[in-house]
Parts: sequence; C-alpha cells; structure tokens
Amino acid sequence: KAAAALTANTQRLGDTLAAQWCADNQLTGLRLQRQFPPVGDLEFSCEQLGQSYRGTLVVRPTPNPNFRRVDARIADAQGRPLLQLSTILPRI
Repeated sequence: KAAAALTANTQRLGDTLAAQWCADNQLTGLRLQRQFPPVGDLEFSCEQLGQSYRGTLVVRPTPNPNFRRVDARIADAQGRPLLQLSTILPRI
C-alpha cells in the first residue's frame, strides 16, 4: 500500500508541476502581448513532460476598469482539475 501511495503522489506532483508550467506559459504570453485582454473564456491545450493538459483562461473585470483578473485553470486529459493560477493584468 505504501509503495502504491508513493507512486501516486509522485505522479500527482509531476502533473501539478507540468500544469504550473502550462499556466505560467499562458499568463506570461498574455503579459508579453502587452494588450488588454477582453473579458471571456479561452480554451487551450498544452503538452508538458509527454502529457497533454487542457486549460482555460478566464478573464474577468475588476472594480478598477484599468485592470483585469486572469485565471489559468489547468486540467488533465480526462478533465480533472489540477491547478488554478491567477494574476492581474493592467491596461497598457
């Protein structure tokens, strides 16, 4: 049992790390575009460590109209949520 739990935890850690890279790449890409993102949802896919991940960028307004909140939500290939990373982007 202990070996199986350790193996499952190692796999989960690898998936979480890869999901972090996917989210970071998407949010960094938005920053580099230097454009104010429109409100809405955008689906994307990502390959890391030989695995496929599904993601959604969720852009929402904030109380200050010069900023937008962006959530990068990453799921595994079966659609199970792995990670959500959020940031605030300014109007440039």
